[in-house]
Amino acid sequence: MSARLLRLAVVAALCAAVAGPACAQQAPAKPAAPAEPPAPAADPPPPYEPQLLRLAELMGALAYLRDLCGAHDAEAFHAKMANLLEAEAKSEARKESLAGAYNDGFRGYELSYRVCTPAAREIIARYLDEAAKISSDVANRYGG
Repeated sequence: MSARLLRLAVVAALCAAVAGPACAQQAPAKPAAPAEPPAPAADPPPPYEPQLLRLAELMGALAYLRDLCGAHDAEAFHAKMANLLEAEAKSEARKESLAGAYNDGFRGYELSYRVCTPAAREIIARYLDEAAKISSDVANRYGG
């Protein structure tokens, strides 16, 4: 198993447990440098990208809901998300995508839940189970 996937599996397993006018007065322009070759195309996302996005969304929701229901472990979920970004976000676009999924999960429940309810507790239980399943599936299928 690659170190990257191992870190992903560990993170996921942890989630289951818990220019102005002045420019015109510049000196004469120097001769143009040769054009740089175009940047290589970004690597395509891995085949498990949808699962990672869902896992990030789940972690965001769990960070909010578990704190709301008294677990007070939002910082732990934030740290797990930082580990996931370190392991998986090799480009700025990928980082933004994963962080956006986390934030969507957090904000979605922040808008609708102000107090812990039995429904919130049920969502927590289901999301912990789903996160465990995703982490197991990704590790078993892509861990090599």
